[in-house]
Amino acid sequence: MRSIVGWFVILATAMLVAGTARAHSIEELQAMLLKSEEYFQPVDELAPGFMLADAAGNTVRLADFRGKVVVLHFIYASCPDVCPLHADRIAEIQAMVNRTPMKDRVQFISISTDPEHDTPEILGGYGPVHRLNSANWVFLTTAPDQPADLTRRLVEAYGHKFARTESGMLVHGVVTHVIDKEGQLRGNFYGLEFAPTNMTIFINALTNDVQHPHFHKERSLWDKLRDFF
Repeated sequence: MRSIVGWFVILATAMLVAGTARAHSIEELQAMLLKSEEYFQPVDELAPGFMLADAAGNTVRLADFRGKVVVLHFIYASCPDVCPLHADRIAEIQAMVNRTPMKDRVQFISISTDPEHDTPEILGGYGPVHRLNSANWVFLTTAPDQPADLTRRLVEAYGHKFARTESGMLVHGVVTHVIDKEGQLRGNFYGLEFAPTNMTIFINALTNDVQHPHFHKERSLWDKLRDFF
């Protein structure tokens, strides 16, 4: 049975999908989010592109998802601690998104930083374990003819790093990147303690093409939604 908070999440997200978020510019929403979410960083730069392979060996490019909001993160399947928790958090956000009409306008992407060990079989089995819905989620890695460190260099292009220790472990930070429909990186959510609702509201703003500032004296939509929680 869904919790009461879960139902409020659905209600709040549905309100946004109905179009109420269009009263705000992205800049306004980013400013609101900065006040309520300490793990959020606003960004406005071209997201680094890539050409990688999915579990079936199909070529997948970031550009393939132009017109959709992309939620992107880097993990590796044999990670014993933070990566499984990160995948679970992404699955939680995906479930919120997929309860709404946003489902067809948002793509979730996990990228492996350990292509030497993340075989197609491992990639294919990862999603079901973490309740990730393949309808709008994909796990990518390097193709056989690409350099093994390609995705680790891609991590650095996104502003953080996976470093391999002498024991073979990959040490890394935890960042979730949100890219708009034009391929612009719009926000980073750091760690695992951010509120999934905050990211869902931000994703919805991007799916609704929020652009034009609108100033008013009433309490903001953000404040009204936060009252639910």
